[in-house]
Amino acid sequence: MIRITMADLESLCRDAAIAAGASIEAALSLARATVAAEAEGNRAVGLDHLPYYLDALAEGRIDGWAEPMIERPLPAIIHVDARGGTAHLGYDRAHDLLVEAARTCGIGLFAQRNAYTCGSLGTFVQRLAAEGLIGLAATNGPALMTVPGARAPVYCTNPLAFAAPMADGDTLLIDQASSQTAYVKVRDAAVRGDPLPEGWAIDADGHPTTDATAALKGALLTFGGARGANIALMVEVLAAGLTGANWSLEAPSITQGNRSPGTGLLVIAIQPQAFGAGFEDRLAMHARRLESEGVHLPGRSKAKARRQAASDGLLVCAEVLAQLRSRGQNGK
Repeated sequence: MIRITMADLESLCRDAAIAAGASIEAALSLARATVAAEAEGNRAVGLDHLPYYLDALAEGRIDGWAEPMIERPLPAIIHVDARGGTAHLGYDRAHDLLVEAARTCGIGLFAQRNAYTCGSLGTFVQRLAAEGLIGLAATNGPALMTVPGARAPVYCTNPLAFAAPMADGDTLLIDQASSQTAYVKVRDAAVRGDPLPEGWAIDADGHPTTDATAALKGALLTFGGARGANIALMVEVLAAGLTGANWSLEAPSITQGNRSPGTGLLVIAIQPQAFGAGFEDRLAMHARRLESEGVHLPGRSKAKARRQAASDGLLVCAEVLAQLRSRGQNGK
């Protein structure tokens, strides 16, 4: 393991993305999101996930030079067509507009279509919380998950993310899929040859399986049965229906072919001060009360990891760094 600063790691990720076919700006957006996820300890959508973006750039599933088209049909609405590029560049271009809309109107809504999948959804709402705003985000992707009564995949893992600022710079952060687990965890288990817990997935014939490789050919299962399926449908309506993106059933693969999955991303920003003063203090006091009752407050460990990474750097496998340097030099 080698310790590396976040800035140096971003540079390596940026160079690898440029070599794979991204513009400098698109590469920077992708690199920052990747390192942010890694810094939080969310490696499955950090450095472990970056090769999927690089392959998608090289093989045409991401247009690395796409120029997002931004429209503002109403003061609080920012509508973006990513034009087959990354989700990150489209959002980065509109972030300041979204913050300004929330501070001016009390609420702002970002709706993006025609993008590659966005990796860590929590990154977007965490950025809003750092601006003193409440954030809620939803996204979809190619169908990977089935629901009670069906056998074939009908939704992606369709996650929701939520963040709210608290006093003293703390943040409440929730980021979870509608499936029993994230797809990347099943993918990683298949690579390692590890079994899955029961109830996570079915195989291609619709039978329950603990074989991760068989699960990749079948479908993930929703958490909580029909309740998880209902949440997945709500996410689908917000992230695909409202934005004009591909429904999960229509979205091309993120690992094969040369077509963008054309997925959607919806991010809502809310100005707490529009509803009165003292929100951050009230939330912090309530969080302490909940913790005294034994309640786990999500986001605390990620915030601590981010702060430590910013001051001490990150420990990264030497082989991973070598691969990044190689891809940055020759794109392979």
